[in-house]
Amino acid sequence: MKTLSNKNIVITGASSGIGREIAIEASHLGASVILIARKKEGLQATYERLKAGDHIVFSSDITNYMELEPLITKAVQKTGKISGFVHAAGIEMTMPFRNMKPDYYEKIFGINVIAGLELARIISKKNYLDESGGSFVFISSVMGKFGKEGKVAYCASKAALTSSIKAMALELSQKKIRCNAILPGVVKTSMVENMFASLPDSSVEEIIKQHPLGLGLPEDIAHIAVFLLSDKAKWITGSEIVIDGGYSAG
Repeated sequence: MKTLSNKNIVITGASSGIGREIAIEASHLGASVILIARKKEGLQATYERLKAGDHIVFSSDITNYMELEPLITKAVQKTGKISGFVHAAGIEMTMPFRNMKPDYYEKIFGINVIAGLELARIISKKNYLDESGGSFVFISSVMGKFGKEGKVAYCASKAALTSSIKAMALELSQKKIRCNAILPGVVKTSMVENMFASLPDSSVEEIIKQHPLGLGLPEDIAHIAVFLLSDKAKWITGSEIVIDGGYSAG
């Protein structure tokens, strides 16, 4: 059974990693997906792996906030009203606290938090939201609950994202919108590979050891995301779902 049939789902960060895998999984479950990311080549690679359907690709910088509503307007005109939104776009920064600067925080919060909240605000408008309501899924991190050296900005942004879904869940419930966050541990994505490349081998080994079941794969997160997007999760909102291979059990 196609659990996402007749659903139009917006996915940020769809050019790679977790966002790409969620888009692929959603398309195979019957959804029409609206892919958003900056990298055109990555978006095209994702598009080519989707199950055939009425999908749309937008190459856009989501921190250009004034361009977001026109983008959503175009998407709705082409595919119909939106019933799901996944904010998978995100950036990582590993840097000692002593070297942090205000613009570093602004960059991380712009992508990880503000753009996602702004898209959620826009999609929740009557002109864009499916009459039956919707499901908003935010990819946060266990780092929003647990500290880590060199990740003050990243941890702060993910904590803000996780907290915000609880307030949104309360406000948007009257519109039949569910809001949930997924908190992964370390997942094998290009972003993580780039981070590992900047670390000594001993640090990488330590990170891997902190996950009793090993590092995660993008599809591990995608399975949870599509469940939350589906009507099977109709009584779940304001929740933090941890999927971290045992990291937080230590």
